Amino acid sequence: MAAGLRTLALVFSVVVTVSVGTFIATHYHEVEQIVQVVSLLKSQSLSNPTTSQILHGALSGMVQSLNDPYSVYLEPSAYQQLKAQVSGNYGGVGLVIDMREGVLEVVLPFPKTPAYRAGIKKGDLIVKIGDQQTAGMDLEKAAELLKGPPGSQVTVSVQRPGETRLRDFVLTREVIQIPTVESKLLPRPLPIGYVRLTMFSDHTGQELGQALNELRQQGAKAIVLDLRNNPGGSLRAAVEVASYFIPRGPVVHLEYRARKETYEALGNYLQLPLAVLINRTSASASEIVAGAIKDNGTGTLIGERTFGKGLVQTLFEIDSQAAVKLTTARYLTPKGHDINSKGIEPDITIKLDAQTEERILTHSPDLGHDPQLQKAVELVSRKAA
Repeated sequence: MAAGLRTLALVFSVVVTVSVGTFIATHYHEVEQIVQVVSLLKSQSLSNPTTSQILHGALSGMVQSLNDPYSVYLEPSAYQQLKAQVSGNYGGVGLVIDMREGVLEVVLPFPKTPAYRAGIKKGDLIVKIGDQQTAGMDLEKAAELLKGPPGSQVTVSVQRPGETRLRDFVLTREVIQIPTVESKLLPRPLPIGYVRLTMFSDHTGQELGQALNELRQQGAKAIVLDLRNNPGGSLRAAVEVASYFIPRGPVVHLEYRARKETYEALGNYLQLPLAVLINRTSASASEIVAGAIKDNGTGTLIGERTFGKGLVQTLFEIDSQAAVKLTTARYLTPKGHDINSKGIEPDITIKLDAQTEERILTHSPDLGHDPQLQKAVELVSRKAA
């Protein structure tokens, strides 16, 4: 057995050596140029980069050579951030924040999180995080300061509207599960279930199932599914979500370089009147769901043409730290439509002004001021009556 392993290792070593040797032999001129450029950067550059910086830049440049905006080399910090986003979990305090006119503002404290329990409220202005003033701070940096290992502490100093004094909150970070599904029963003219998906994480299918069960128990006769401003996320979550709104059959077809694959609905079809709200920032997984519903004729799409991202990326981990996110397939709707760079046209087009778009980001569902939602409720109410 040991002799067999040694033989296998020897063969592998020979193969790698031959491959590298062949690569250098056939690209000798380019390899020589790389060595010269590295030498110049190390000896002549004013910024005096480290070898690690140069190598990370080289890795990033290799992926950029594809001219694909969705393929990217992820350094360790960016990779960890992406994993947290897709999994729907991160170590933090549970705040949604935004930078408005140079001031960091609390948009929403997620219920049952450290920030919520401590009493931080929507509209509070975050003046300091730890010992760092937030005035003019980059939003991404502020978010990073709030994150950290579960169990660690961070002091957040806020100013409440109408007050001059600062309130200091010492928060102990914990694992935050980002809610991706918001639901509400719209009672008139018929009980209509409104469901908004903010992204597609690993938890979205389960959250949606619970929300739909609650809405049906409350008497919902129809559903309005809001996919506006949803940038997408997990392919598996898209299939799980679509399965509630179409009968058994294809949700999406994937075309790889040398093979094809079809994902089928899971058999959870609700069979309720359905309207789907979309706009130009409904992308990727949102478009998979919208495309499946449109091709099956099980709902009416209302709003604006979607973003048009019909490509699938796969994450390839490197040394458990960094990763390459690479476009590996294109997807087609159940009827074989390629929507990449085209988007999906709604069945009913209603455009919103910038002020209304801003409002629905933070106040949905707002039946009194949202003409797309008004049209959706009118339509499904008629079908459910």
